[in-house]
Amino acid sequence: MLNKVWAFLVISGLLVAGLFGRITGETGVIAGALAATKTAVMDIALPLAGMMMFWLGVLRLIEKAGVLAFVARALSPLMKRIFPDVPPEHPAMSAMIMNLGANMLGLGNSATPLGLKAMGHLQELNPAKRAPSNAMCIFLALNTAGFSLIPTGAITYLSAAGVKEPYRVIGPTILATACAAVVAVLAGKFFQRLPMFAVKAEDLIEPDEVKEAAQSDEPKPVSRSGLIWLAVLLLAFAGVAALELGPPAWRSGLLDATGLKTLFDKAQAAAPALKAAPGPIELSGWKRLLNGASGLAIPAILLLAVGVALARGVKVYEEFVEGAKEGFGVATRIMPFLVAMLAAIALFKGSGILMLLGYFLKPVLDFIGFPVDLLPLALMRPLSGSGSLGLLNEILTNPHSTEGLKFTAAILYGSTETTFYVLAVYFGSVGIRKVRHALAAGLTADFVGMTAAVVIGRLMFG
Repeated sequence: MLNKVWAFLVISGLLVAGLFGRITGETGVIAGALAATKTAVMDIALPLAGMMMFWLGVLRLIEKAGVLAFVARALSPLMKRIFPDVPPEHPAMSAMIMNLGANMLGLGNSATPLGLKAMGHLQELNPAKRAPSNAMCIFLALNTAGFSLIPTGAITYLSAAGVKEPYRVIGPTILATACAAVVAVLAGKFFQRLPMFAVKAEDLIEPDEVKEAAQSDEPKPVSRSGLIWLAVLLLAFAGVAALELGPPAWRSGLLDATGLKTLFDKAQAAAPALKAAPGPIELSGWKRLLNGASGLAIPAILLLAVGVALARGVKVYEEFVEGAKEGFGVATRIMPFLVAMLAAIALFKGSGILMLLGYFLKPVLDFIGFPVDLLPLALMRPLSGSGSLGLLNEILTNPHSTEGLKFTAAILYGSTETTFYVLAVYFGSVGIRKVRHALAAGLTADFVGMTAAVVIGRLMFG
């Protein structure tokens, strides 16, 4: 299926670009495709290598500290129903939980390294190394559904466009992404039973032996001194969280009481960039709460990983480096897949085909009540993150766009994911070229998420 989709993107993009005179020139589709190849390597794969090293190191610390096993056991009843083929104690289960949790907290690109790690573990359990397992397809569909509790991106873009009370997008986005996530699982379960998506005989590779879960050494019990250390660390972080989420007067009062206010002012004066950057003190109300909660997510994970690992006697630096070693290799493996997919998407979106589709589909969209202005965003969202962001900002900054249209566009953007990018990166990282029902399940989840976004947008914003 992916071969046909890729060929359609390339052929239709070139033909429509020829129709509109967009093949050659600085703004032509060929120039866009070549620029996309550079973006795939220099702006995505290489920066991803650094993030992979960092997060895989953190993940190893959390694993060595025994935290992943605890979380996996707590969520095992739900995860076993969604992924019955994955043993509850296998590292794949823990990595999937971390990835889905990062997506729910709105951590954006930080979730990708955790997803790639999970995909690698799922490939260990996969007997058909050339085609994804049922668990891999459902996991990818859940990533494209993008269930989110804190849609920081949508809120940020609404706020930047001057839309009043942008936080109103939170509830609708949660509902839309929840619908998409449920449908992602149900669609995956349904499609995997269809003969057309069955694993082919040529995809099966009989391993010498089925790999069991990679059992790490049992973490040492936490000593009394370790418990005291964790309690102190927890109290210190609670104090930091209070300063981050509380009124500005709390931080100012603490700095004054400790005599650090003068030192703090001098440090800001010596760092113009820091002084110019909008800090949490300058925010108020709901903005402080959302920015603080999002900003505290990664520090909380780091403190949990390092603190518990230290309390259990883990050699934190050595284990972090050991976990980070595989990051660069994963980034280099996905480069060819990224180049192929992003170049095809650049040809497609630069050709003018979205404008053509909007022209022909306008009568149908008017009949079913789907805003025509949202069609380019809906078609672009599964293909390109940067392209869909540009279209979103066009809607938000257009003076003729109604408030309801702006909120609906933000919900739609926050309730779907770049399906083709996720597919290329996740499956490319483990060398899978056949997608089985992963693409069908992912696009089904996208469709439901978009439909829910439009319906909820109409009900809540008119």
